[in-house]
Amino acid sequence: MHAKKLLALLAAGALIAPASADAHISLHPNTIPAGAFATLDVRVPGEQEDAYVTRVDMLFPAGFTGVDYENVPGWNAHIIETRLPTPIQIDGETINTEVSQIVWSWAGPLGRVNNGQFINFPLSLAIPEDAAGKALEFRTVQSYSNGAIVHWIDPSLSAEHPAPRINVTAKGGLIEEVAGAEAGPAAGQSAAVPAAASTSTSGGASKALASTALVLGALGLLAGLVALAGVRASRRDASRRKG
Repeated sequence: MHAKKLLALLAAGALIAPASADAHISLHPNTIPAGAFATLDVRVPGEQEDAYVTRVDMLFPAGFTGVDYENVPGWNAHIIETRLPTPIQIDGETINTEVSQIVWSWAGPLGRVNNGQFINFPLSLAIPEDAAGKALEFRTVQSYSNGAIVHWIDPSLSAEHPAPRINVTAKGGLIEEVAGAEAGPAAGQSAAVPAAASTSTSGGASKALASTALVLGALGLLAGLVALAGVRASRRDASRRKG
């Protein structure tokens, strides 16, 4: 009986998973080499009861001279550019502006993002050549239909509303989605993990999987012990009846 109680307790514990933190605006993939052309998904969740997302204002760090956006049904997108103090040359072309902001606004009826849902806004862009080893912040303001406004601008990863960001690795590396924290190191710091070694950051997930495997293994062992105890008890009862 003791084994049965223990099995029941372990089974109940196995059903309790660690509660995940609230979703936040994030960028995917989150690890991109300097100078690379990439499609970047801006992932926007809805987190207001009885309200939906109406507007997303994203500020760009310096160095993005050209950005294309995907036509997302139900949403209008507007790119804002600012004039560079000094024009630059890129592939023989003179560039005198850079992208400073993009604004998505919901026009409906498609694409509505309610509480517990999310939407991706794809962008096609080139990562600045001089950004290697940095974490680039894309500070964002999110507006809701109930008037709520959330500022995703905090440089701290442990903050309630961290700024979306990407890790920029050395030129010629891989474009990757680093497991673990969606955001990289704090702005201005070097990227903690180079692209080629990013798989090492999935240790937290591996530990969780290992813990789950241990629990399931323990459940299987206890189930076997309980079954064995039942068989032995049945044999003893049969022997007593014969006696």
